[in-house]
Amino acid sequence: MVPFPFTALVAQDELKLALQVVVVDPSIGGVLVFGDRGTGKSTAVRGLATLLPKMRAVAGCPYQCDPAGDVAGCGAGCTAREGRNVVEVPVPVVDLPLGATEDRVVGALDLEAALTRGERSFAPGLLARAHRGFLYIDEVNLLPDHLVDLLLDVAASGENVVEREGVSIRHPARFVLIGSGNPEEGELRPQLLDRFGLSLEVKTPEDITTRVEVVKRRVAFERDPRAFVESHAPHEAALTRRLQDARTRLHDVVVSDAVVERAATLCQSLGTDGLRGELTLIRAARAAASLDGETEVGDVHLKRVAPLALRHRLRRNPLDEVGSTLRVEKAMAEVFGARS
Repeated sequence: MVPFPFTALVAQDELKLALQVVVVDPSIGGVLVFGDRGTGKSTAVRGLATLLPKMRAVAGCPYQCDPAGDVAGCGAGCTAREGRNVVEVPVPVVDLPLGATEDRVVGALDLEAALTRGERSFAPGLLARAHRGFLYIDEVNLLPDHLVDLLLDVAASGENVVEREGVSIRHPARFVLIGSGNPEEGELRPQLLDRFGLSLEVKTPEDITTRVEVVKRRVAFERDPRAFVESHAPHEAALTRRLQDARTRLHDVVVSDAVVERAATLCQSLGTDGLRGELTLIRAARAAASLDGETEVGDVHLKRVAPLALRHRLRRNPLDEVGSTLRVEKAMAEVFGARS
């Protein structure tokens, strides 16, 4: 199936920014997208996969180990391979279905090898496939508790440990978690919510012009998908180059002490718990600056990503009728007011 081009999405600017930011810096920790059905959440994620620049990996490794990185915990013998071959592979974007079994997620004994050859070997699961890439969960708020606990453990440690049926395997599992869902169908557990670096809510467009354009593009895509994709190919290629360039220069982007102080002041004024808010805000602002081709993070970058990085980290006040986004915007006006 041909995915709908990412650059052909109408509006949803915050969603597109969030996904581009975590592509540039995966250490930000992922994106949580809540909103109405039919607002382009899963379309944007699947379109993102076609934009990702290829990555270097050890040939034949089931975990796509980085040949330039530490492969000591691979579990597939990468460290023992002298002069190992290097290949370029697409960055994985793996779907985790709600009905997936634990064996499918973490991996299990390879039954075919056991039955046909009498070998006891490991069949990697979805977590192995997602290593160094993206793990996408649609309707993440409906994910069973036992899978949520499993994801929390792996996200905290960066590795997957499987010990069952005589198989003991430990392999790296570091990925960017992307979740989407409808808030009317239930809330997300706080422990998992905290693992997402950025969050946003997409809404159905209210103006007629935007709604008409969305329908026209979707109809054109369904009538002739390949022609539609080809018409957007130059825009897709340009965005791929922009993402690659941003990733290359990311660590050269300067973050001044003054910017860090304003980020800390903003988080303090909002009463965010811990320091994860500041760290995520700085990382996201640096990625946004790199996307813009800038060499230094400025207030404009902090303000652009602050709602994404902080709105889901605010303490809830049942007596406060102001939404989290408005609270962030109000705090920004106070912190940056004199500089705007």
